[in-house]
Amino acid sequence: MADLTLAECLADIPAADWDAVAAPEQATGRPVDPFTTHRFLSALEASGSTGKGTGWQARPMVLREAGRLVAATPLYVKGNSQGEYIFDHGWADAYERAGGRYYPKLQIAVPFTPATGRRFLGAAEHRETLWRAAIGVAGQNRLSSLHATFCTAEEALALAGVEGTLHRVTQQFHWENRGYDRFDDFLAALSSRKRKMIRKERETARAAGLEIRALTGDAIEPQHWDAFWAFYQDTGSRKWGTPYLTRQAFALFHATMRDDMLLVLAFDGERPVAGALNFIGRDTLYGRYWGCIEDHPCLHFELCYYQAIDWAIANGLARVEAGAQGEHKLARGYLPVETHSLHWIADPGFRKAVDHYLEAERRAVDQEIEVLTAYGPFRRGGSGE
Repeated sequence: MADLTLAECLADIPAADWDAVAAPEQATGRPVDPFTTHRFLSALEASGSTGKGTGWQARPMVLREAGRLVAATPLYVKGNSQGEYIFDHGWADAYERAGGRYYPKLQIAVPFTPATGRRFLGAAEHRETLWRAAIGVAGQNRLSSLHATFCTAEEALALAGVEGTLHRVTQQFHWENRGYDRFDDFLAALSSRKRKMIRKERETARAAGLEIRALTGDAIEPQHWDAFWAFYQDTGSRKWGTPYLTRQAFALFHATMRDDMLLVLAFDGERPVAGALNFIGRDTLYGRYWGCIEDHPCLHFELCYYQAIDWAIANGLARVEAGAQGEHKLARGYLPVETHSLHWIADPGFRKAVDHYLEAERRAVDQEIEVLTAYGPFRRGGSGE
């Protein structure tokens, strides 16, 4: 007999049970991505990065059959639209100006993480059950809406036909490994102008005499997190007003996930002055956070983009996902790709208005991807020019 329940928090669900549906591939190596693993999501909870007062209240949904957990989804009650990266602030504003109450809403997502991955965990046959059940929770509690962000294209296409479901297409910039053996092979695929630009940027970044170290696993030490915390606070305060993650989150990541992280630091002597944090998936490197306490020309490009490409090539990864936004990534070899989300809005009239908006947005995104790809940095016709 099937039993669907909402847990109070992820800590109430045994890690082995959750990971059996979230990342069963861990039995033979790394997870496809680490973000839906119990250790990542529970670190957000235990550190206070999610929970009371954060706008992210976990209510993970689990499906059990004969007492065994067979499917799940990371569901949150959201009190705002912060830390999502699929922006619906305009929807919230329009809904509330019309007299509605947009918040709280429900969100199926990985908090603070604009990385595509499975959101309906377990066998594909259970996806629709989970999505319909989440819609039911939103409806029964008279919530304005339900959103599943950065789901896979397969999930989006499978569930877009569910009554009342809207499919949104947005974009990011990803770097693809086209069988390169070294960074120079990647450069050789670019137009001469872009190749020269990247070489000049890398030379400029290193001209300050900084030492760059790429650290993972036990090579990452507590003092490195102390330094990175200062970098993260500076970036977070400028971008979001308040950093999303607490200091304790990084301590818990270190305790349970240090083999799944790549920390690239720039040192002035033995003093770290800038850094970029990446998470490592089975075939993808996920760029997540960057910060500095000193400004050096082109250092951001070196630590966030070129070091990530270097490491991905050296370790045989297929791609680098450099996070949300940033058309400046195009000139550095990161091409536009589609990202997907699903949305259910309770009010039929507002749902229809949003649907019209999404149709126009989808056409614009398609056109933009086509244009940006055509004007990408890669050489044409083998000329190198």
